[in-house]
Amino acid sequence: MGTISTRVPDDLEAELEEYLEEERLDRSTAVRKLLAEGLEEWRRERALERLEAGEVTFSKAAELAGTSVWEFSRLARERDATWVSADHLERDLEEL
Repeated sequence: MGTISTRVPDDLEAELEEYLEEERLDRSTAVRKLLAEGLEEWRRERALERLEAGEVTFSKAAELAGTSVWEFSRLARERDATWVSADHLERDLEEL
């Protein structure tokens, strides 16, 4: 396991302290949890962006997001992501 050290603004640290109290977590656990959640969200957003740009197929985007295709379809629907085109369908069918 690696170590990450960083400085944060006072207001962010105060918010972290509030989070620690509400979630009843120690600082290290809370920072790991928040970092994991943030990276998970980033992966999903990046996968949606790549899907919309036509860089990846739907199934590949779901894989990149770390979700099932069913969960990813919910995310795409919530975002109102446009991804269906003849090219996308062909690539998805070939991939299957």
